[in-house]
Amino acid sequence: MEPLRGSSSRDREGAPRPVPRPDRKFYADTAAFGRFGMRWFDPQLMAAEHSHGHIELNWLTTGSMDYNFDGRRVSMPAERLVMFWAGIPHQTVSLDRGTAQDSRQCNVYLPLDSFLHMPHLGKLTETMMGGGVIMLTADAIDQNTLRRWYQDYRSGNPERHDILKAEISTMLRRTALVGWDELLPPWIEAIGASTRAASPLRYVVAMVRHIIENIEEPLSAEDVAKVVGLHPNYALNLFTDVMRVPVRKFVVRMRLIRARTLLFEGNLSIANVAFQSGFTSLSQFYEHFRAAYGITPREMRQNLIHG
Repeated sequence: MEPLRGSSSRDREGAPRPVPRPDRKFYADTAAFGRFGMRWFDPQLMAAEHSHGHIELNWLTTGSMDYNFDGRRVSMPAERLVMFWAGIPHQTVSLDRGTAQDSRQCNVYLPLDSFLHMPHLGKLTETMMGGGVIMLTADAIDQNTLRRWYQDYRSGNPERHDILKAEISTMLRRTALVGWDELLPPWIEAIGASTRAASPLRYVVAMVRHIIENIEEPLSAEDVAKVVGLHPNYALNLFTDVMRVPVRKFVVRMRLIRARTLLFEGNLSIANVAFQSGFTSLSQFYEHFRAAYGITPREMRQNLIHG
């Protein structure tokens, strides 16, 4: 994610920095998954393409801008929320501020692992992981809501932060139901028997899909590599190069995200949460959970219950 430049005091005035939370440690050790974030800034060209571990949502107040996505050009208009997988190299290459001199851009950054476990998204998830770029319907969001979300994000209040994420999840669930406008169709095709000379992204997306669909089952790195029919070492190196995290670590993160969701539902015992998330033992579950979140599963559930 690009550093914040040209930010305005009107966006930050009176807004405290977000309070550190236990799950910040979850994203501190690797660039594969970025933390949740949101910012308003002056739109600008990017000197070079980059990629990061988010599903990104962009909004312009006025004008338009053009992106290149791995060599594919996409034009984004103002006052519409545009969404894409930022793991694909992208770059802003042209910018039209329109007639207004104070054009502003809002970006929302959803951690890829959290997005992959959002329920009921169906084809929307497939479109993102397929490299598609979409524009949500005109009534999906407005500037006032985005600014309220930003105040929630900057408030330092954990409950407001959680409500913000829940509202984003609901917006995306509605988008999955009512549809969207396609700016760039998915181009990373699924791996099949007839696929030849597939790109590294295609192989990696196939492995990611297999992991998500079988997260409750035993998943060795070698089993994941077999899905794409490549030599295990080559497949695993491809995965690490594209996702910037080894397969084993990716699997653990996906399991922890699922476990966290099950904990918040509050109906299962800790042991059942562990096993339904694919962990083979309680001790293994506790070890990974504490390392990721800084607290135990029981403590996280108690924090939720007692606020």
